[in-house]
Amino acid sequence: MLENVRVVLVGTSHSGNIGSAARAMKTMGISDLCLVAPEAEIDGKSVALSAGASDVLGGTTIVSELSEAVADCQLVIGASARSRTLDWPMVDGREAGVKLAAEAQQGKVAIVFGRESSGLNNPELQQCHYHVCVPANPEYSSLNLAMAVQLLCYEVRMAFLDQQNTHPEAAPEDYPHADDLERFYQHFEQSIADSGFIIKPHPGKVMEKVRRMFNRIRMEKQELNVMRGILTSFDKHISKPEK
Repeated sequence: MLENVRVVLVGTSHSGNIGSAARAMKTMGISDLCLVAPEAEIDGKSVALSAGASDVLGGTTIVSELSEAVADCQLVIGASARSRTLDWPMVDGREAGVKLAAEAQQGKVAIVFGRESSGLNNPELQQCHYHVCVPANPEYSSLNLAMAVQLLCYEVRMAFLDQQNTHPEAAPEDYPHADDLERFYQHFEQSIADSGFIIKPHPGKVMEKVRRMFNRIRMEKQELNVMRGILTSFDKHISKPEK
């Protein structure tokens, strides 16, 4: 199960943080590390601070967009310390660990961490099914990147160990991958633009609210296929020329 857990670091600016994150991952038995548009390279400082987790660094994948990093993942949870004007489904670290461990029995899952200075931006957070916030001391809630990675990887491992002890059955839900959902959202936006419901250059926050709604619902693969079929039928209807 732990092989299906991916840690994604977005825009990391300090090479030492990459090494420290790799160390945090390896201590919890997690080895799938992906960097999105890193501002720092894996270097000698990374290796030194990985403290023996150079194998995790050696297997690191580097991509340019978050969508590439999570394309094959059926569950994506993004770490966020900031409140948002548009509420998103939130979990704490323990809930995140349970959800990730459960769904990693069936397929790839990801925990996404943002930039050291500013975290994840809104478009990136909208690619996550849930946001996770560590309930730290409100008077001093600052966590460095490796600390955050360590905390959440620990919660995943604890949930995994609990699974091993209780031997639960795998969850029956069959969820779509992130890239399938992105194609659905693009299709949905194009369809409602063609219908005149939104003006594509100025869509407002309609698609943010649509994403929030479907993330809260967590469509299964068959449900997603039904929605794509409805949109396709809708597209054919509105494209018919008037008689």
